[in-house]
Amino acid sequence: MTSYLIEADGGSRGNPGPAGYGAVVKDATDGQALVERAEAIGMATNNVAEYRGLIAGLHAVLELAGEGASVEVRMDSKLVIEQMAGRWKIKNEGLRPLASEAGELARRLRVTGWTWIPRERNSHADRLANEAMDAAAKGMRWQAGDSPSPSSPPVPSSPSSPPSSSPLVSSPGLSSPSSTPAEPVDLLDLAEPTSGTPNQAGTGGRAPSETGSGWRAPTTTATTLLLLRHGQTALSVERRFSGTGDPELTPTGLTQATRAAEHLAQIAPDAIVSSPLKRARQTAEALARLTGLDVDIDEGLRETDFGAWEGHTFTEIQRRWPAELSAWLADPAVAPPDGESFGATARRVQQTRERLVERYAGRTVVVVSHVTPIKMLLRFALLAPPAALYRMHLDLACLSRIEYFADGQCVVKYFNDTAHLR
Repeated sequence: MTSYLIEADGGSRGNPGPAGYGAVVKDATDGQALVERAEAIGMATNNVAEYRGLIAGLHAVLELAGEGASVEVRMDSKLVIEQMAGRWKIKNEGLRPLASEAGELARRLRVTGWTWIPRERNSHADRLANEAMDAAAKGMRWQAGDSPSPSSPPVPSSPSSPPSSSPLVSSPGLSSPSSTPAEPVDLLDLAEPTSGTPNQAGTGGRAPSETGSGWRAPTTTATTLLLLRHGQTALSVERRFSGTGDPELTPTGLTQATRAAEHLAQIAPDAIVSSPLKRARQTAEALARLTGLDVDIDEGLRETDFGAWEGHTFTEIQRRWPAELSAWLADPAVAPPDGESFGATARRVQQTRERLVERYAGRTVVVVSHVTPIKMLLRFALLAPPAALYRMHLDLACLSRIEYFADGQCVVKYFNDTAHLR
């Protein structure tokens, strides 16, 4: 199996000032350059340009070799390498979206290391970044082979994400999260190690975990999300659309919540985070009573808003809104009347996941949510296409487990576990 190297860099003439990035993808075996990317990005800081170079390199590997490709990232930016390896905090809010975008791309690959190299060993990427800035200064656009062509003045932009697949028409689905261009920022990021002493990329200065990601040896302490679906409600009994409406748990649902809590209390989680909806909060509160932990509420974990379809069965919707239902099933960008599209839900859940993994780094967190957000988290972790969601079934009060590692890897440990309810 071919392995790849990404060498990336970015620079700003003024910091902030006219900026550009460069990235090259090489064959890890012989060092042959396979893809070059460079672009002027308008006014930005060095750090923004460096992140943009990394993002361009990750996109290039995905386009060249597809998801799951093995790649090592090398940069002379200590800040970017340490932040992506999980050892340094991101204190500049302007860099956070770029780090999040890079992290999402990295999870679609098999990143074997985040390696800092001295500037003289990153000369290829540095040259590309300077070529892009030189071309922009002449009103030209950089092209591969150092042949700039006339163009309109450069404007800030992000590499476009590969198009997402359309969901199957036979069942509702979710779209792949789309990338959002990040605006340049004016301030330099001031970072500091989160713990331990920076060492070889990927270890994060923390003790190794007892479990690893995939087939590789463990490289860092995992951040574990235990995904708990809420217990039974009257709407779930009748198989009605239950989105942002707020039904309470039935007596059976309360029993399910108690049994899940008894099981989870033995695991001794570090935190509990819940959707704001009552059925999820009641499920989370059962665990809080046993553990003494507070329940943190995160709006991003709420269920999809089904709008006018709330409380209706699928058959009722099919009879009353046949055209709207067909459009919704065919396109994740389409929302129910007065509701939320699955594409919007996917983006919301993606942002929530990044927030939780950063906030609770290295800890075990019980996340109490709903069918759609939990299925999306599982699909993202598995690098599965949208159609995989139609092959998933989640029982009431079931548990799933995902472990996230600072090197960009994650692993699903189990899915739809209901043993605690028996």
